[in-house]
Amino acid sequence: MTVHFIGAGPGAADLITLRGRDLIAACPVCLYAGSLVPEALLSHCPEGARIVNTAPLSLDEIIDEIATAHRAGQDVARLHSGDLSVWSAMGEQLRRLRALDIPYDVTPGVPSFAAAAATLCSELTLPGVVQSVVLTRTSGRATAMPPGETLENFAKTGAVLAIHLSVHVLDKVITELVPHYGADCPVAVVWRASWPDERVVRATLGTLKTAIGAEMERTALILVGRAIGAEEFAESRLYAGDYDRRYRPVGTDPRFPETAKGGDA
Repeated sequence: MTVHFIGAGPGAADLITLRGRDLIAACPVCLYAGSLVPEALLSHCPEGARIVNTAPLSLDEIIDEIATAHRAGQDVARLHSGDLSVWSAMGEQLRRLRALDIPYDVTPGVPSFAAAAATLCSELTLPGVVQSVVLTRTSGRATAMPPGETLENFAKTGAVLAIHLSVHVLDKVITELVPHYGADCPVAVVWRASWPDERVVRATLGTLKTAIGAEMERTALILVGRAIGAEEFAESRLYAGDYDRRYRPVGTDPRFPETAKGGDA
């Protein structure tokens, strides 16, 4: 018996890995975070599977469900939204399972920031503009931020910030970022990225407050940085004709690999 923790992706039912889909189809028990995981994914569950929405359950109750399946020798598909490596509450579940000697594995999923960038058709790391993306959030009731992990500290780097779970404190976000990025810095807010009712607001830090709608809630992701919508940036050296690299030595035509140095490709 194994508990398969599966990243269910950002919302669209087809943004799940083949491995994740196949694991769901093979498990007689499925526990899913119903507040964010689309019910369409449950169509992959086998007929007769026990399907449990964990949104109203406590951690103890979730572990009890898993322990019951363990005693019955039944594999469990444990679905969380996005990718499990950030803000999934997976860590505390794994710690409990280790204490109970219940085996588990982890299958990654498409994270929300990647889905938002895809919606914007945007590369977040552009040569000469920015080469880092910071995934962060502001303090909330469930989890406080460590003292050093402030928006101000991250803003000092100039990286693109992917700010989660923070649209409800938009004034705070704008106030802390403007001194470092400037009021003219591009911003995009993507609400429910990849869902059928997805919405996008493009603005600057200076105009964001008036541009955003009140209906955008905590499921909105704020992307801030000079790479958002940028057109003025250097081309990567990766594809430059005079860039000597292993798979395309200078002086060869990639269409005719036999011209590579040494004769053979």
